[in-house]
Amino acid sequence: MLRSMYSGISGLKNFQTKLDVIGNNIANVNTYGFKKGRVTFKDTMNQTISGASAAQNNRGGINPMQVGLGGTLASVDTITTQASLQTTGRPLDLAINGDGYFVVKQGNAQFYTRAGNLYLDDNGTLVNGDGLKVQQYSNGVLKDITVNVNAALPAVSTKNIDLEGSLPDLSFPFTSGTAGAVQQIKIVDTKGKEHTLDVKFEPNGSTWKATFTSNEGTAPKSQDITINYNSSTNKYSTSGTLDLNTSLGLSDANDNISFNLTNLVKGNNESIAAMANPNGNLEGSLESFNIGAGGEINGVYSNGLVKTLGVLALAKFSNPSGLSKTGNNTFQESINSGTANINIPGEGRGNIASGSLEMSNVDLSEEFTEMIVAQRGFQANTRIITTSDEILQELVNLKR
Repeated sequence: MLRSMYSGISGLKNFQTKLDVIGNNIANVNTYGFKKGRVTFKDTMNQTISGASAAQNNRGGINPMQVGLGGTLASVDTITTQASLQTTGRPLDLAINGDGYFVVKQGNAQFYTRAGNLYLDDNGTLVNGDGLKVQQYSNGVLKDITVNVNAALPAVSTKNIDLEGSLPDLSFPFTSGTAGAVQQIKIVDTKGKEHTLDVKFEPNGSTWKATFTSNEGTAPKSQDITINYNSSTNKYSTSGTLDLNTSLGLSDANDNISFNLTNLVKGNNESIAAMANPNGNLEGSLESFNIGAGGEINGVYSNGLVKTLGVLALAKFSNPSGLSKTGNNTFQESINSGTANINIPGEGRGNIASGSLEMSNVDLSEEFTEMIVAQRGFQANTRIITTSDEILQELVNLKR
């Protein structure tokens, strides 16, 4: 009878812990990135009344006789299943679709989280809601992410023009005056000023030529660039450079621009599909930024350029359920979680969903059902104690 009392007490303690975990789950049903807990039980030691005996002579074997002494906690698990994503439309709300955790730091202390409601502080540093600094992954090193909203890109003068696409075989019967469509390109001089040139490709006897024309002066000025095809190497080449000062009359421009024809190939029809793509850019200031599925933070500048400001780091663990909860939606490594394997999104990790947040993976219907089970289990164990107490009372009453 005393054993049944103590077994009932152990059951009460177990179900009390289960109700505590269920209560915590329900309290965090709307906590972004929250991972619910689960309680499992196991029986505790057993008192052996008699051991087992094997079959012998004309008698069969006898099983052991044991009386259990109650139950105890087997585990309190963290369930790391993916939760649904809620669209918010806010660019700095990020959700991980798949495995992985954001890496955040406070000094040298490193934490991990699935909650992606991020912000910029007064220094432009990307932080979470508690001010922990979100980390980027660059050449195997973790760094803070800083978005300087006042950043500006300096002007870069045009030094090279890529001629790419295709030019047809000159064996085609081209009529006199055959030329490709006129393309307009923009180049930047050494003073950061932009100029527009017209480019036209056309056959020129046994070779091709690209005509560059400037319309900025009182009369148009042009320069032809000869393009030769080498049948032994199957590549195009050109000699000379584009003289912006003398030939095109652009006195403020840099002297010469070279050409790259690596991506220019011979076409298999009469279509002239060659294009000219210059490098260089105007001065530009940061207008906005966005975060892509691969975790890249792209800065959009007023000159039309898009520059990657950093790539978010994601950590992956051999046993994510082994992470220690440290509060504030964060986790830390434990000796059973494994070491953080950090890389960029998509490298065996989940992708980033910008403008979304991961909800809690708590299922209210499941939690309320488990609450009913725990309540009934608690009540049943109290009956064990009260019944044992009544029997003890009867024993006391045997002598009056």
